[in-house]
Amino acid sequence: MGIGFIALIVFILLIIVWTTMLKRSIGEAMIIGFFVTALFGGTNALNMMWDGIVFGATNEVLFAALAFVFMAYVIDKTGIITLLINILNSLLGRVPGGPAHVDTASSTIFGLISGSGSGNAATTGSVTIPWMIKSKWPPALAATVCAGNAGLGIALPPSSSMFILLGFAPIAAIVSEGDLFFALLIGGLYQVFYRVILTFWFVKKHNIQTFKSDDIAPLKKTFIMGWKSLFIFFGILIPLTITIGPFAELLMANPNIGEGAIDSISLLVWVPVLITSISMIIGYKKLPKSFSEWNTFLHGATSKFSVIGVLLLFAFAASENLKQLGLSEDLTSMLATLHLPSWLVIVVVGALIVLVAGPLSGTATLTAIGLVAFTALVSAGVHPTLAVVAILMFASTEGSSPPSSAPIFIASGIAQAEPGKTFSPLIFYYVIPVFLIGVFIAMGILPIPV
Repeated sequence: MGIGFIALIVFILLIIVWTTMLKRSIGEAMIIGFFVTALFGGTNALNMMWDGIVFGATNEVLFAALAFVFMAYVIDKTGIITLLINILNSLLGRVPGGPAHVDTASSTIFGLISGSGSGNAATTGSVTIPWMIKSKWPPALAATVCAGNAGLGIALPPSSSMFILLGFAPIAAIVSEGDLFFALLIGGLYQVFYRVILTFWFVKKHNIQTFKSDDIAPLKKTFIMGWKSLFIFFGILIPLTITIGPFAELLMANPNIGEGAIDSISLLVWVPVLITSISMIIGYKKLPKSFSEWNTFLHGATSKFSVIGVLLLFAFAASENLKQLGLSEDLTSMLATLHLPSWLVIVVVGALIVLVAGPLSGTATLTAIGLVAFTALVSAGVHPTLAVVAILMFASTEGSSPPSSAPIFIASGIAQAEPGKTFSPLIFYYVIPVFLIGVFIAMGILPIPV
């Protein structure tokens, strides 16, 4: 057992003990976890600390998380979200759990075109989380649903993670893109079906009611009053159109623009920037007018940054420490030496992928151990196509794997909820069930034609 794997286990156990048994804040736990993982570097500990802090501070997801917190604050203070929710409520307010179903559906659609867990949580959550809270969902539960759905960005084709695995020559030699696309689509739909059932159960468990008929205004009325609020969707559509689809291909083919320029456009950066800008333009009448009013307004926004900023900074810093400690090499070595029954190989491989996808992203996890995991599963008798689908199911837990998955903090930031309160529900309602879906697919219990 290598030092990197030992550090990972200590990191996770420390955070669990600190937050659940000692009842201390997750921010404290993440800071301590960062320093503890660095200490495994011995004489190189100080260099690892510095590299980790630099990595965390320069990670675009840190900016994105803070930007989405500010975005949520602006659309709330300008009244934009209220107008938008009134329209959505007129459409789906009579359906119990309507906003959560919309989050599942929109995460599915966005997952089909983006493959980004963080982007999924950010774009769908910016609308559905405030709507859920308005519908009397507890903020932590709203963040849980959004973060739990974020993994659909990996579980559905054509995700970037799918192409990472197809980029390995041994996998590409025996798994065709067409076969994998169809198989992964079915595997992803198993997850979607589970989430629909889970939402109905959440509605029943938490006694979430539909809005009273008197509270649901006619669509014509809410549309006339709030049609301008629909312009915030351009904050999502503009960067999507520029980076994905026929128009993006046209721009890439233009010699004055090129593929590099389009690829450099980050959805995580531009979605909150554009939505915030559009909201300020539409709701300018409700913005501060004097210096003192702006000071109060900005103070109210920045006070919400501290927890989410500290959490993400030290979460990414700790993940960089684990990388430098050789976590990926340790896991590669462990998987290569497994001599277990086929069902146990599937369980162990899946558990390792889920474990690694917590502090690392899904794409980083698959890059590090995807090929070794595939080799281990195929050697255990799993059909090659099902092996790839199962691996992607396991990796899709990255959005909902505490303690350091970015979608958790993005969703919690939008909901203004304590991230630690989402940890247990995410593990119980999303991580474990999705893990089991991957196991059942690999074992052939959940049928996928191959």
